[in-house]
This record gives sequence, C-alpha cells and structure tokens, in this order.
Amino acid sequence: MDYLPLFFDLRGKRCLIVGGGTIATRKARLLAKANAAIYVVAPYIQPELQTLVSQSGGECYVQCYEKGYLNNTVLVISATDNDRLNQQVSSDCHALNLPVNVVDCPQLCSVITPAIVDRNPLIIGISSGGEAPVLARRIRSHLEATIPGRYGKLAQLASRFRDKVKQTFADGELRRRFWESVLNGEIAEQVLAGNEAQAECAMVQRLAAEDCETGGEVYLVGAGPGDPDLLTFKALRLMQQAEVVLYDRLVSEPILEMVRRDADRIYVGKKRSEHAMPQEAINQTLLSYAQQGKRVLRLKGGDPFIFGRGGEEIDLLAEHNIPFQVVPGITAASGCAAYAGIPLTHRDYSQSVRFITGHLKDGQANLNWQEFVDARQTLVFYMGLVGLEEICAKLIEYGKDADTGAALVERGTLPTQVVHASTLEKLPGLIKGRTVHAPTLIIIGDVVKLHSKLAWFKQTDEIATP
Repeated sequence: MDYLPLFFDLRGKRCLIVGGGTIATRKARLLAKANAAIYVVAPYIQPELQTLVSQSGGECYVQCYEKGYLNNTVLVISATDNDRLNQQVSSDCHALNLPVNVVDCPQLCSVITPAIVDRNPLIIGISSGGEAPVLARRIRSHLEATIPGRYGKLAQLASRFRDKVKQTFADGELRRRFWESVLNGEIAEQVLAGNEAQAECAMVQRLAAEDCETGGEVYLVGAGPGDPDLLTFKALRLMQQAEVVLYDRLVSEPILEMVRRDADRIYVGKKRSEHAMPQEAINQTLLSYAQQGKRVLRLKGGDPFIFGRGGEEIDLLAEHNIPFQVVPGITAASGCAAYAGIPLTHRDYSQSVRFITGHLKDGQANLNWQEFVDARQTLVFYMGLVGLEEICAKLIEYGKDADTGAALVERGTLPTQVVHASTLEKLPGLIKGRTVHAPTLIIIGDVVKLHSKLAWFKQTDEIATP
C-alpha cells in the first residue's frame, strides 16, 4: 500500500489553491462540499471560482504565488499548467510538512485526492495513487451504479441511534452484532424504500426489547485453490462476519486479507508430518469458541468436503447442537485443471474423473490400482507429490499405458503457477531434482495432452516434455 487512506476534516479550515482556471475550479467545488475556507492565489481567477471562494468565507489574491500565502494553511492544492511553479509550491510545502496535492503530478504530492462516491455521511474514496486516475474513476462509476442513493439516509439513521444503542448494549461485540442485523435486515430495507418513519419505530422497538442475537455459530468455508476471484459471494459475506478465524496453510494471503480485519486469527496449518494444531484440537477449538457465543470461520483451501476433513470438524459441532453453515469452494482439481488448460473430461478422451488422495492415513498408497487403469477416465491425485514415483509405477504395473499424459501442477491458479507436463512414465524423472512448491496436484489421463493447446492462464510457466 503506497498511501494510507485518511479522511480530512476541513470544516472552516484555510485551504489554499494555487491557480485560477478550470482545474482549480473543480478542486474548489470539492473543497466547498467539505465546507473548507477556500483561498486562491493566481494572476487570473475564473468567475465561478471567485463565487465559491466568497461563499466559503475565503479570499482571492489576484497576483502571483509567494511562499507567504502558506501561512496558517492546512492543505494546499497546486492546479496550474506551470511546471516550475508547481515544483516550487511542492518544495515549499514539503519544507513546512504541509500537505500538498499537485494536480496530475503524483511525484510532487504528499497527499492525493481520490475519486469519490458521496452518500453523505457515507463517503467512499477510490485511489490508484495517482498512477491510473481513469481506472479509479471507472471503479467509482461502478460503485455509483450499485450503491443506492439512500445509503446516506441509512447512515444518518445509524448516527441518530448510536448513543442509544451504546447505552443498551454495553458490550462492544453485542453492539456490532445488533448493527449488523439492523443494516442487513428489514429496518435497512425500510430506509432504502423511503419509509424512514417506520424504520425509526422498528429501531425503538428492537432497542426496547434488547433484541440482539448472542448465540455462537461456525462457518466452514472453502477458500478455493488460491485465486481470490474464485471465492463465492456467500464465502466473502461470512468471512466479513466472523469474529474468530481458523485458517490453514493452503489459504493464500490475498484471500486472508478479505477476512474482517478485527477478527482474531488462529493459524492451524498443516504440512506433511508437521501440524501446527492436531485435527482433534482444531475440532475442539471450533466448539469452544462457538460455545462462547462467537461466530467462528473455519477457512480451508479448496473445498472443505473434498479431502478437507470438513465432515470431521462439523461432526463434533452437530453432537453439541452448535449451528453451522458449510460453503463449498472450488476444489483444487477443478481450479488447477482449468487454469492449466486441462479439461477433466472430454468427449474424445475421458468420460469420467476420479479424485484420489495420494496420502493415506497410514502413510501408504495402498489403493485399488486396478480401478484406475481405464484409459477413458481422468485421475486426479491430491497430496501426491511425495508418492509421485510410486503412483506412476503402480499405474503402469497394473496395466495403464506408460505414454498416458500426466501433469503436476504446483501453486495452481496463483500467478506463480507452474505446470510440469509429460507422460506417466517420464513425469517422475522430469520432477526429480527440481524445486517444487506446494500445494501440488497430479492429473493423469489423455486430457493432459490438450494442455499446450488450451492453456489460457498467461502466468503459467509451462515446462516441456523431456
């Protein structure tokens, strides 16, 4: 993050604009909305700008800029087409540690003005750090179209009841739960529909009844194989509600950043033969927090019900009558195969697909290999990197063609994804001696032959068959 987003209270404070043209006028309109006292210095000042200055209680100086105009100023905007003057204003402000914005020149700025969505008192600022202002404005236009205009009225309702809610619910967590139920429920809908009087009555009734949910709940959420764009809407919503988060090693950092920022985070990641927290302890931790009335998020890579031990985790919750929700995630097989350009089924190559764990409970791949030799099915092995050589050897031993396509996908769906594509016989040799980063997935079947033709994910580093 190159800039820290802040909101500046400028009411009645002296703000100086250097420049008197069209751009300066646009900036003055923005300052006027913030009720700033606007001062302008320039050899020529447009009539509209003069009016804005007068209405704000500021003053126009129809002359050239001098450093003395910075006295008692809290913010400076330089909006001229004179590069040397802009540089001088920036230098003077930096010497005084005075916030300065030089229009369209981010390298001279100490602060930047974002694209704004105004639902006063709800204000949303979008910034590209001055690098791509057109993109920031495009995002603003999307938000303008999706955020109802009456959200400001909803914020005003919350403001009017803020003190009363604080008095009713002394506990901060209960207050937050109350507000979440209000802002996601019928009261908010009444405000957005223009029925503010009804909404106010409903608020009074809920506060009189001290109506606030206090029970604990667990959300078992599949985070997918890594790309945050693959999260479901429901997953994202529950990630923002949870007060405690238990996450594993396969949850990527960009996804973890989408969790509510003030939630307690507990790492329970697992590597082969190295568990940060045993599974039984994870199960108990989920139960314990839920019994304390917490909303607990169990965030798991992939899908929680496909080799994710999700069933074990909610089994204990069900025994103790703890409410829970399960949100499927895109499993690694679907995500990694799609990003590698390998269709799991194809009318010409494969009519079925098998998901297989390459790491069993006893550490041995004692599988029914005879079931896997049919050439018309695709095999996907999870957690099979350590046993890759044995997996390939066993399939060949039981009759699978040694020239069957085989691929190992590492860090699938991430920008660092690598696809090692070869044949069943040659894949172990291709991997041997290479540094392979977890997580990995093995795909075996003639559909792998389509990888070079159908791969679309441009970040993928393809490694040719030896």
